[in-house]
Amino acid sequence: MRYYLIAGEASGDLHASNLMAALRKLDQEAVFRCWGGDLMQAQGGHLVKHYRDLAFMGFLEVIAHLPTILGNLKICKTDLLSFCPDVLILIDYPGFNLRMAEFAHNRNIRVFYYISPQIWAWRSSRVHKITKSVEKMFVILPFERQFYLKYNYHVDYEGHPLMDVIFEGMKIRSRSDFFKENSLSEKPIIALLPGSRRMEISKMLRLMCRCVRHYPNHQFVIAGAPSIPVDFYRNIVGTDTIKIVTGQTYDLLSYAEAALVTSGTATLETALIGTPQVVCYKGNYLSYLIAKRLVHVTHISLVNLIYGGTLIPELIQTECNPENMARNLDKILDQGADRERIISGYQEIKKDLGGTGTSGRVAKKMVQYLSTKNS
Repeated sequence: MRYYLIAGEASGDLHASNLMAALRKLDQEAVFRCWGGDLMQAQGGHLVKHYRDLAFMGFLEVIAHLPTILGNLKICKTDLLSFCPDVLILIDYPGFNLRMAEFAHNRNIRVFYYISPQIWAWRSSRVHKITKSVEKMFVILPFERQFYLKYNYHVDYEGHPLMDVIFEGMKIRSRSDFFKENSLSEKPIIALLPGSRRMEISKMLRLMCRCVRHYPNHQFVIAGAPSIPVDFYRNIVGTDTIKIVTGQTYDLLSYAEAALVTSGTATLETALIGTPQVVCYKGNYLSYLIAKRLVHVTHISLVNLIYGGTLIPELIQTECNPENMARNLDKILDQGADRERIISGYQEIKKDLGGTGTSGRVAKKMVQYLSTKNS
């Protein structure tokens, strides 16, 4: 079969690549064409555009880059029709992908959506676009099933794909090898995860690095995104005292005593590995004010949303400053009740997300659906 996949950021590239690997096991004649990243390309996907050219964050940033976004949509629509796939598989990235879903549906191309847009958090009216244009939705958070049931729309839940990545695909090196290969000292590590997009990295990393002076007995290490050059981080940091390790996030987290993490999928990755964390987010102020009026959730991190309460601290906008980061780091670095509560809560989250094998189960469902007529 011919599969056209669209992922617009690093996490989408990761999960789409694992899905592609699972699909190929079931469909040896599979042909993939995609918008995504290096991981999808490594699975044999013909890469049309890289996600680093697609990722814009915040309301104002999107408006500023609207001509580029509209141009990409036009390119994608033309390319989709030229490829003539058996199915369009969309991975999160709702601003772009919901438009592509409608376009494809109107041209009788089957549409599957893997990793639901977070419409339960804001703009829930978009659920009507999904029920109209998306034939099958595959969600990855347990509470999303109940959300869609309110609209009489059945979705498939096969667990969270991060369980595959972390507990099947992760190969942690020994502590001595990891430290030696990255020229790290023997001081305890505080990991910095500033995001995967250049704009958020630039903003968040500057704030995170200002915590360094509070912790002379620790070393700060940045988890570099594979798609971002090391020099980009180095120009922000401006010093050699903060190390950068690229493409080694799970190794880094497994040996870190604590982490500062920009809100996003990385918060859940950090939780599943078991590293106590402080969640940080600071965006354009006007974008934040707009989001505050539109978003209807009590927390911004996936960890707290899945947990159903405040398990890890969240520093948002004005509260996101070096002083608050340091104060919250102190609590989780201390071997006390706060740290124990977080680690215990992480175990509850793992149980809620099910076991490993999510990508394989989703791929099997997709192939089964594709072998039948549109439902």
